[in-house]
Amino acid sequence: MSVEFIGYVSHQEASEIHLPRGPAVNPPYIAAVAQAHEYGGFDRVLIVHSSASPDGFQIASFVAQQTKRLGILLAHRPGFVAPTLAARQLATLDHFSAGRAAVHIISGGDDAEQQRDGDYLSHAQRYLLTDEYLDVLKRAWTSDQPFDHEGAFYRVTSHRSQVRPLQQPHLPVYFGGSSDAAIEVAGKHADVYALWGESLAAVEETIAKVRKAAARHGRERHIRFSLSSLRPIIAATEDAAWARAESILERAREVVARSPNFTRRPKDPQNVGSQRLLAEADKGSVVDTRLWTGITALTRAAGNSTSLVGTAQQVADAMLEYHNLGVSTFLIRGFDPLEDALAYGRDLLPLVRKVVGHEAATNETITA
Repeated sequence: MSVEFIGYVSHQEASEIHLPRGPAVNPPYIAAVAQAHEYGGFDRVLIVHSSASPDGFQIASFVAQQTKRLGILLAHRPGFVAPTLAARQLATLDHFSAGRAAVHIISGGDDAEQQRDGDYLSHAQRYLLTDEYLDVLKRAWTSDQPFDHEGAFYRVTSHRSQVRPLQQPHLPVYFGGSSDAAIEVAGKHADVYALWGESLAAVEETIAKVRKAAARHGRERHIRFSLSSLRPIIAATEDAAWARAESILERAREVVARSPNFTRRPKDPQNVGSQRLLAEADKGSVVDTRLWTGITALTRAAGNSTSLVGTAQQVADAMLEYHNLGVSTFLIRGFDPLEDALAYGRDLLPLVRKVVGHEAATNETITA
């Protein structure tokens, strides 16, 4: 099983240790971060979605124009545009990026965040909508003939698109969501299911649940798994890495107290993924050997916040343990987004690819 790396491109410089700075849409910064990931050997970059962020489709098009090889993973929330329109938008992006586009479906796990964009559906309704949305989206991508659809949320008559994805049969569909409802939809639709950065035992449990859901649709061997998103903290020695982690935590305390991205976050998050991360943090600041939950506890699991801490070799070995459980994709980003992307490309990605390749070669020798 090969390994894929996904990075992260934001519309401006910001993180748990950096208050947002620069314009809300900062093209030079976006270009620099995208090119750093391409230079560093990442396979893709994630472009996120929220009810307040700039339009991801336009950022994705800009990233495609600024790079030559780098893939794009565009987060997309069903329900705010028609699935037939989204199908054409994504297919068009696939052509302008020369087949480098993928979509990350996120249904939304927080009522207040959804309602800022006028979505008052319940959690269960959102996943019913997502299921139907993906049915129509995929049909719009693949149908050679005009088709009709009539469901609980969408009604389409004689739809046929002039633009199909360059990739066949369609763009890769990544899927996020940790609730039982999310896992059921992922089992039916996802090419890649995105897990949170949890302990080895929790990841193994979730992979088994998703495979079981996929098996109901004959897809248990099709679906792949992404660990999304770890925040590796690496240094020349293990002691230096842990010292860096503590320094990041100290800097983050001030930023989290001042940034509206964190101050408006509810104390008890609604989404199951954040709840699961907080359960990991309740076990202690370090889970397994080097999964650090310091930022998770501080931010109340505001997004992806767990870290693997150690030397590059130690972190690569820890990632191999997840790979051996069935994880083929790692979505990683740093607390210093631009600098860390370059450091990961130089120091971490080659080591992970090396240990994964060595493991695969060893297994082939044993079974030969």
